[in-house]
Amino acid sequence: MSLFSRGFRGRPRPDVDPARVPPGQYVEDGFPVLSAGPTPRPRLAEWSFSIQGAVGTPASWTWDEFQALPHETVTRDIHCVTKWTKLDTTWSGVPVDSLLDGVEAGGDFVTIWSDGGYTTNLAIADITGGKAWVVDSFSEAPLEPEHGGPARLLVPDLYFWKSAKWVRGLTVTPTDEPGFWEQNGYHDRGDPWREQRYWSD
Repeated sequence: MSLFSRGFRGRPRPDVDPARVPPGQYVEDGFPVLSAGPTPRPRLAEWSFSIQGAVGTPASWTWDEFQALPHETVTRDIHCVTKWTKLDTTWSGVPVDSLLDGVEAGGDFVTIWSDGGYTTNLAIADITGGKAWVVDSFSEAPLEPEHGGPARLLVPDLYFWKSAKWVRGLTVTPTDEPGFWEQNGYHDRGDPWREQRYWSD
């Protein structure tokens, strides 16, 4: 059995502006659940989010401290590497810019790590400048575990595997270090508009 799927099949929607849908994608009204393993269910009393690695001073927030940070509500389209696109999804969370504010980063990349051992790599340029959030709600409700709750990363400009579920922190690195899916055939960056799905793309 292949470790990754080449995609579901869907039909183009005539009521959707095609300019909003990246090449090779179809619009999905539901919210498919795709995971590489069992769904973690951490106790909030034990949850934390940390910034570590090549930084001047590491930072960490408990769940209560994270909840006290200013949240933003954003509506964005999301694009899964398995070829579905979901339009106008609404999330609330803390901008990554706010979490990195005051952190002296000694590298241009991060490794995102999550409960369950999942990791993914990103350039800092792809998660700053209003491009990424650590979100804890979806459609005005607490984020369900199956969709990455209590908190997940949201990076809507890239394929959705980069929006790591069950996120617990990021490690700043001086070099680009491929994560779980990147080591198993997925593209290092994952731009949906360039169809950067796999190593060969």
